[in-house]
Amino acid sequence: MNWFTKLFPQSSTPLPPEKKPDIAFPTSPNNILTCSEPVSTEHKKLPLTVLKKLAPLRDMDDAYVQQLAHTTLRYSQGSVIFRLGQKANSVFYLLEGSVELQPDSDNRYTLSAESSLANLPLNSGKLCGSTAFAKTDITILAIAGEFICRWSGKSIQQTISVELVDIELPKQIAGNRFFTSFSSAYRENKLSLPSLPNVALKLKEAMEKDLGLREVVKIIGVDASIVAKLIQLANSPIYSPISPITNCHAAVTRLGLDQTRKLVMGISLKQLFRCQDQQLMEKMQTLWKNSLYISSLSFVLAQENGTVNPEDALLAGLVSDIGTIPVLHFAEQNPNEYPNLDVLESAIPFLSPPVGSLVLHTLGFTPELAAIPKYAEDWFHESDGDKLNLVDIVILAKLHSYFGTHRAKEIPYMNSIPAYIKLKNSKLTPDFSLDVLHKAKNRIHAAMNFLS
Repeated sequence: MNWFTKLFPQSSTPLPPEKKPDIAFPTSPNNILTCSEPVSTEHKKLPLTVLKKLAPLRDMDDAYVQQLAHTTLRYSQGSVIFRLGQKANSVFYLLEGSVELQPDSDNRYTLSAESSLANLPLNSGKLCGSTAFAKTDITILAIAGEFICRWSGKSIQQTISVELVDIELPKQIAGNRFFTSFSSAYRENKLSLPSLPNVALKLKEAMEKDLGLREVVKIIGVDASIVAKLIQLANSPIYSPISPITNCHAAVTRLGLDQTRKLVMGISLKQLFRCQDQQLMEKMQTLWKNSLYISSLSFVLAQENGTVNPEDALLAGLVSDIGTIPVLHFAEQNPNEYPNLDVLESAIPFLSPPVGSLVLHTLGFTPELAAIPKYAEDWFHESDGDKLNLVDIVILAKLHSYFGTHRAKEIPYMNSIPAYIKLKNSKLTPDFSLDVLHKAKNRIHAAMNFLS
């Protein structure tokens, strides 16, 4: 199964012709699909245990979830629940029955209430990423629009600064001594955080002082491996060179000073992914390999979409999981306390995001980059603005990186997340997704070779 089939799986049981609704996608005021009225509406509140199964309600405060306004809606078979591109006034969840979702006129998939994916919203963000209609009689939970405001407003506000707050650990590890100690060290700002390699640090300082090309080349020139990487990249398919170059000065000239700084930063980051403990070092190497892949995907998505600088995206993808480094270092420093590797790995998604933002803030990265680890796997994060931004790019790359892995069953369908609707042409068409990323294999391979 290719990744596009995973993204938009075909329905295994097509609707009978007489039951299949005539779906018209909105292309003009005279061709707009109207939504159906529910058969019944019930304002009775659902039990907290039911609501807390749903994402992202399960990660929110119980008191807030209990007072959240919501409605139970029932639709008959063939009813249209919402349509592609429609402004979202509610967040919908499937409680009973089956729905069919169409992200575009050529693709559709069926979602059943028995599926684990039913715990994820059918839509999120300001606009709907697909058209949804009832394949059977269905029951829908509609969360009021205020939930969207709280959801997106909180995310936007949190990007402004890095706060050291308690890390919320899942119940199964909340009493573990190692994780409690780690959380306390983080909250008290006592973690041992990585520092930038010497060349990257000097180059960063030089750029802040607005030094010229000659000084930059001189700083980079002391590290032959970095010079070789820059020349390799400048001659790679990524930049479609007309003629080959053979020296550092020419490479920096072709790449540009700002791009060179970001690329040197990316090359230098590899030195941070190291441990003395052999088992933990294997985790570091896997982490670096995954970071390379996410970084390369981010680079290609940015190139294709055109709203984000590709070098920014490359660096953002590379640091998206950087918060795992202090976790592994803490485990190395406390060998008698850290649990088995499987337990440690299961806790990383809870520990890494806030720690990653702290690491990047400490290293002097921009607030936009420092926010990347916190939101890289926040699938339903609603970023500000209508255009795809750096966080959106990394979210899409991260989601794609899990296709074909054991995590695939846990991730939402692409068209249900806010970042999806911001893609070029407002959707993932076969031309954009399957064809473009397939043709981009050489660029992805080149980017991974450059950083590895």
